[in-house]
Amino acid sequence: MKQFKYKKINAFSVGNSNGNPAACLYLEKGEPLSDAEMLSIAKEHKGFVSEVIYCTPLNGTTFQLKYYSSECEVEFCGHGTIACIYELIRSNDRLKGLQEITITTNKGDLAVYNELQQLDAVFITAPDPQYLTVPASLNDIAGNLGISQETINKNYPIELIDAGLRTLIVPINSIKDMLEIAPNEMRLKEFCLFNSIDIILVFTEDVVNEKNKVRTRVFAPKFGYLEDPATGSGNSALGYYMLKNNLWDGKAISIEQNAEIDNFNVVKLKAVSNKVLFGGSGITKIEGLYYLS
Repeated sequence: MKQFKYKKINAFSVGNSNGNPAACLYLEKGEPLSDAEMLSIAKEHKGFVSEVIYCTPLNGTTFQLKYYSSECEVEFCGHGTIACIYELIRSNDRLKGLQEITITTNKGDLAVYNELQQLDAVFITAPDPQYLTVPASLNDIAGNLGISQETINKNYPIELIDAGLRTLIVPINSIKDMLEIAPNEMRLKEFCLFNSIDIILVFTEDVVNEKNKVRTRVFAPKFGYLEDPATGSGNSALGYYMLKNNLWDGKAISIEQNAEIDNFNVVKLKAVSNKVLFGGSGITKIEGLYYLS
């Protein structure tokens, strides 16, 4: 029987917010799991965490990450990366002393910056962005989100940007409008699959705490759940969107995310040399061993 170090970690949690849960399995070099085994484990976690992350050391400063939802392998998972790597560095005295490590993902090698001492956070370099053609009409987008076209802020464009996941970005007029969005999960999943969209991010500049830049919500029915309460890849795509549309100068900002008016999660962004970095911390809720027969 195989056994692996196991932790359930809530990423991007702040104050009373619940963050975004990820299950992290820390594997040993030379003891790989098959794709079928990783998907099977993730299926067991449906409804418990958004994704399961598998972390394997390649050498002393490089780690391979694989991501699975209960539905399929995920090309990149921002909150899972934060959860897994924050806890990995925090619990390892040798890694605590390093300013930078590298992770290998399906999106290539990405730099991780250790800012635990200064900000109690790690920052991950988002994958390079791809600016794609929006595959659907305004009417279809609004209809599948279950909102009227008047809810969408026409001062800003709708765009499709891949910064780890193919993210449809939709500007919304107000936080009230944002919190009232309640799409039908199966209808939205069919829309996303048909249009090769991984997630839909809606955002507004109307925020609860003026220290924060924007409020976001992210819908991800393709991966087996309606809403992602805190996401690194989606907000990284939004970061590139804001840079492109002159809504952000690249200095460090915080983003409110989820559907709760006050107990929101917080995702941090900054840009270095025109590359977006997303950052945050995690809270370990469960720790033990996972057994696989």
